[in-house]
Amino acid sequence: MKRHQQILAAVLLLQVILTVIVFWPQPAVTGKGVLLFPNLTAAEIVSLEIADEQGNRLALSKGTAGWVLPEADDYPVQNSVITPVLESLVSLDTGNLVAQSAAAQQQLQVAEDDFVRRLIWQTAEGNAYLIYLGSAPRYTATHFRVEGQDETYLTEDLSSWQLRTEVASWVETSYLDLLANELTSVTLENSNGIFNFSQDEAGAWTLDDLAADETVNASQIAELVRKSSFVSLQQPLGKSAEANYGMADPSAVIILRDAEGEHTLTIGAHWADKQSYVLKASDSEYYVTGSDMLLQPLVESAREDFLQLEPATEE
Repeated sequence: MKRHQQILAAVLLLQVILTVIVFWPQPAVTGKGVLLFPNLTAAEIVSLEIADEQGNRLALSKGTAGWVLPEADDYPVQNSVITPVLESLVSLDTGNLVAQSAAAQQQLQVAEDDFVRRLIWQTAEGNAYLIYLGSAPRYTATHFRVEGQDETYLTEDLSSWQLRTEVASWVETSYLDLLANELTSVTLENSNGIFNFSQDEAGAWTLDDLAADETVNASQIAELVRKSSFVSLQQPLGKSAEANYGMADPSAVIILRDAEGEHTLTIGAHWADKQSYVLKASDSEYYVTGSDMLLQPLVESAREDFLQLEPATEE
């Protein structure tokens, strides 16, 4: 190899080494850090917006009675879920420094256009803050960067799974919660008819208009009552009915009766793309969506589903 070729090869090798040094994240430099938001307390935060890498977003805001979903007519958020997040945000510090170059932001997924989570929060005074959560080198640690700064740090107090954009992560998902063993009767109406169920003296469920030659399938009715009495939501929609909720021509209506009175669950439109039905319970002022897989039996059940069918006889 000629001398000038050797020199070019050495220069190329040096460039490769420098590139690796610049772009390869260094082990976290752990020490006593300083707070990144030293004059901020969790109580001062009044709004939080979460965006994920797929473009989904979730807005949360602080109301007079606690945190809510402003885009769903202030549906309540569980304070036990959001309070630890707020406390972790104001406690972020510089103790675990990972990288100091802008070049490392893409690799650690804390860049403006490449992140796992983007968090924006505001105070009542209008002060706004923004951080990016990135990759997780281990289960208990996540990279993060404050907007406007090149430094990337590690935190063990926040993670992407803790900051999901799915509403169900933040609210009480129980929408209708009645004790099935305290129900005295149930009426189901769907496209296949109206079915009235009640408990007999032994506590078994039966079909009220059972014919003499019919045998009830008590376990099947009990399962339907169970599904009717405990319903979980997927997404709160708000307090106002919209035309596409399908409440004017519902898929099914269930009336459950106990010592306190009647509780009505109306199952409206089927949103196939979201794998859900729109729901409205008389016990709640909110319209919500629920899993179509769980609600399908209430919509599609017919009389024969509540009977024990005689096995076919061979001729």
